[in-house]
Amino acid sequence: MNYVGIDVASKELSVVFGVNGKHRKAQSFENKAEDYKRLISSIQKLAGETIVCMEATGVHHFDLAVALSRAERIKVMVINPKAAHNFAKALNQRSKTDSIDADVLTSYAERMEFVPWVRPCEEALSLRALARRISAIGKIKAQLKNQLYSLTATEETPDIVIAQTKTLIETLEQQINSFRSSALEIINQNDEIQKKYTLIVSVKGIADASAVQLLGELLSLPAKLSVKQWVAYAGLDPRQFESGTSVSKRARISKAGNRYIRQALYMPALVACRSEPNVVAYYAHLQNKRGLKKIQAICAVMRKLLHAIYGMLHNNMPFDGDKFFKIKGANM
Repeated sequence: MNYVGIDVASKELSVVFGVNGKHRKAQSFENKAEDYKRLISSIQKLAGETIVCMEATGVHHFDLAVALSRAERIKVMVINPKAAHNFAKALNQRSKTDSIDADVLTSYAERMEFVPWVRPCEEALSLRALARRISAIGKIKAQLKNQLYSLTATEETPDIVIAQTKTLIETLEQQINSFRSSALEIINQNDEIQKKYTLIVSVKGIADASAVQLLGELLSLPAKLSVKQWVAYAGLDPRQFESGTSVSKRARISKAGNRYIRQALYMPALVACRSEPNVVAYYAHLQNKRGLKKIQAICAVMRKLLHAIYGMLHNNMPFDGDKFFKIKGANM
């Protein structure tokens, strides 16, 4: 058995191969699909099977783990960063660099019990890919709409430029609708996913577009994550600033996690703050009683909506406004 430890960063992978009890010098690969093939090829040149160990690093490790799990003779183990940290302490490893971290992960794979990483089902991965493509095209469409506004604000713009810009916007809208139809087809063909979809759209403010976006990301998360880990993964966990002259500065969301979840929650939060009575009351409470600014209150509503969705999916229950926020004097 061979062992490989991979320290995963947003742009680079530091990789240490452990063969016949000896660790090789760390190698670097780019954290992108094109270089995954080169990494997999290097691993598969080793005789026999290989266990690959990496930390769960928010959004950065996921695509790599999927690619490795599909390759022959490669077994994938994704461990909690705390487990890696405690293991390094047990080895009396005080220095910390990418290559040292990769070496520690190789030792972890060699010495600790192998726990296989479970790849999400193909429907979940397809839904995720479609949702992210919709998001990317949506951004381009928004940019073109802004350009069209500027182009039509002056009489100097040739008609052909305006016409072609409108055609591009229509083409992108057709692509978005096509991808969304494909996503809904996947949802409707899988009873389990369809149940989750029905629960999510029970929240007033979450329609097809946001539900597809949310499911595309949430279905790929490990089943055993806590709601606190969901919030941190989405980058909606508050971060305190108490340094130097910034003592007692109001907390902000970390934005360190999955931006797709934040994007998918933003519009539903805005709509719910206007149309869902319990959310409206909570939004007002945040501003009037806790002194939050509007954007801070919206972020807090997004975080609480994610809490609600976690409870709904794990308990198979539709949205309950009173559990979200009890309105004082209601039903009395």
